[in-house]
Amino acid sequence: MKIALLGAESTGKTRLAGELAAHLRQQGKTVTVVPELLREWCLREGREPRPGEQLPIAREQERLAEEAAARGEIVIADTTALMVAIYSGMLFEDGELYRFALERQRRYDLTLLTGLDLPWVADGLHRVGPQVREQVDALVRKALADAGVAYRVVYGQEQERLANAVTAIESSTAAAAAAPGRRWQWLCDKCSDPQCEHKLFALRSPP
Repeated sequence: MKIALLGAESTGKTRLAGELAAHLRQQGKTVTVVPELLREWCLREGREPRPGEQLPIAREQERLAEEAAARGEIVIADTTALMVAIYSGMLFEDGELYRFALERQRRYDLTLLTGLDLPWVADGLHRVGPQVREQVDALVRKALADAGVAYRVVYGQEQERLANAVTAIESSTAAAAAAPGRRWQWLCDKCSDPQCEHKLFALRSPP
């Protein structure tokens, strides 16, 4: 099972990836967490990638995820090529990168989008500012819609966030067992809209 964690900066992707991996390992499962290569690259180089450097980063991000999946492990990708394409697209136009990212995103069994309910925290380099998060979040949702990829938004503080992500994984696993070969799609019980967020997580009260 390949799980993609997407989301704007400072929305808890890395922490959630680690907590999910620990939870699944306690159940006896073998889990590989693929780190965010774009962030590692920026920290190492001390700058943003140039146009010609974006696609190789995206390709390596996906290569590592597929390599782990080929070993039969559960893969949790702490972001995917799609986030590289989105951040790149805010600076440069690269149709090849965007097409590659959309094609690879379709290969994930479950896509979780981390919500904007966590406070923004500066890191001194990669994070631009809290005002950018809404823009990035909107771009991620549009890209997933363009790719026809169903996703679930994960909200909550501390253990609530983890519990909601676990609920999403269990729902996806149950749906896959009930209909082998069919992609999971979550539907709102109020309006049948897969983009709706009325009840995207189990532990919060409906609006």
